[in-house]
Amino acid sequence: MTQLISTIAIAMGASWVSGINLYASVATLGLLGRFAHLQLPGELQVLTSWWVIGVAIVLYLIEFFADKVPYVDSTWDVIHTFIRIPAGAVLAASAFGDFDPGIQVIALLLGGGLAFSSHGTKAATRAMLNASPEPVSNVVASILEDILAVVAVICSVFLPVVLFVIVGVGLVISFLVFRRILRFFRQVANKFRGWFAPATS
Repeated sequence: MTQLISTIAIAMGASWVSGINLYASVATLGLLGRFAHLQLPGELQVLTSWWVIGVAIVLYLIEFFADKVPYVDSTWDVIHTFIRIPAGAVLAASAFGDFDPGIQVIALLLGGGLAFSSHGTKAATRAMLNASPEPVSNVVASILEDILAVVAVICSVFLPVVLFVIVGVGLVISFLVFRRILRFFRQVANKFRGWFAPATS
């Protein structure tokens, strides 16, 4: 029972945090596996590879700076709509790699949903901050998101109950800003269509 709760917590933490900062999620889990002698559940043990950790850290550093520049962060979020959500789904399913395939599919769907909610909330909130005249608020929000991402992953490993509370609060916030989230994803869809629309002569 304890093992199941641990697996659920890590799957939830990894997928939900992926919507906020995918690379922090992967790097933190990998480093915990390496230095805390943590046996990650299912197929997540691959995250302890130094290659995976190294790439995740490099990408995290790039995101660290890109995420603190107004409007650059929103462009980054648009692009990562197609990265964070699928990655969150895959991480959740991988955590249940030792379970029945049906359970893995359920984890995939729920993990994708969690990543969708956190990514949408982050992106919608950032779009609102970009419209404000105070650029410092953008930097503060980004730093708080980085801290939240790392703390949530650590809690998923050592304090599952705290992680459940964090994710629960996150889902409530997502519900409260649901309309703004939908607006963001409509903007993403419009930009995506614009990028691939045939050029007019």
